[in-house]
Amino acid sequence: MTGATATAGVGDLLVAPTRIILTNGRGTQVMLNNIGDDEATYRISAELRRMTPEGKLEDVATPSEAERMAQEMVFFAPRRVTLAPNQPQAVRIAARAPQGLPDGEYRVHLLFRAVPKPRAVEDRGSGEGLSFKLIPVYGVTIPVIVRFGQLEVQAGISGARLDTNGDKAILVDITRRGDRSVYGNLEVTKPGEEQPIAEIRGIALYTEVAKRTIRIPVRGDYAGSLSGPVRITYRANNNDGGGVIASADTVLQ
Repeated sequence: MTGATATAGVGDLLVAPTRIILTNGRGTQVMLNNIGDDEATYRISAELRRMTPEGKLEDVATPSEAERMAQEMVFFAPRRVTLAPNQPQAVRIAARAPQGLPDGEYRVHLLFRAVPKPRAVEDRGSGEGLSFKLIPVYGVTIPVIVRFGQLEVQAGISGARLDTNGDKAILVDITRRGDRSVYGNLEVTKPGEEQPIAEIRGIALYTEVAKRTIRIPVRGDYAGSLSGPVRITYRANNNDGGGVIASADTVLQ
């Protein structure tokens, strides 16, 4: 498992880590924590999502064979938890490969969704009819990536240019080749500057995506020129070793 210190939260639920990698069937666990003031119930389900070239995750209407196998091989328990305030709960996750499974990367997304408490329908009487109140249902989704075999990947950086729309930012194209996904942080450094002038964290290219255009926001206190030589680095998280996935030296015009 990698990235074990990352957390995500929606509503009153915290989930850690936010990304799971299972290698050759090894199991792990995800920790849930209710940070609200009231008891809450959450339902857990495995969903299939595909990444678009724009980086959005869309629901899968017709699963491929690999997606179907991914959903069948990932097991987790419990599937429903009720947590008192500030009470943690571990959810166990494992993958069992069916016989003859081809080497590769398989992925599902675990959805942790709050179960609304039942509320009585209010009758206002005197001909005013019934009163209804819409209550938002919160959820957190994390990827569970299962890898079997010796998988390889290569990433590249190209097409760096200044974003001429909106706030100051730098656009770059990230490419991926191979049989597994990549995930990391992007930073832009400039000669003479101790800190990156622009950076963004948590950029993934899943196996269905060969190229993404990423917008890297320039830090708010940087007042220098964006034009000129820069180095762009795509680096793994510290929990994944912090190694360089790809880098490129270029000149911004």
